[in-house]
Amino acid sequence: METEKDLNEKILKITLKIKDQYPELSKYLEEMPVTIPDKKDPEITLKKLRTYYESLYSLLNKYILEQSVKND
Repeated sequence: METEKDLNEKILKITLKIKDQYPELSKYLEEMPVTIPDKKDPEITLKKLRTYYESLYSLLNKYILEQSVKND
């Protein structure tokens, strides 16, 4: 099972990849759900971190797939 540290490292890695290799996607990072706790549920849970990572992963992979289709 992934730890909080593992998930944070994965989030950082994919965020840096997006910013470095796909800067055109950076604008979407600001629009994504933030992992900063809200007033109703102030705890950052593993589930929230995992969901955030999965949304980043999905954004990146969808974009890469769309670009490969356009280039074919």
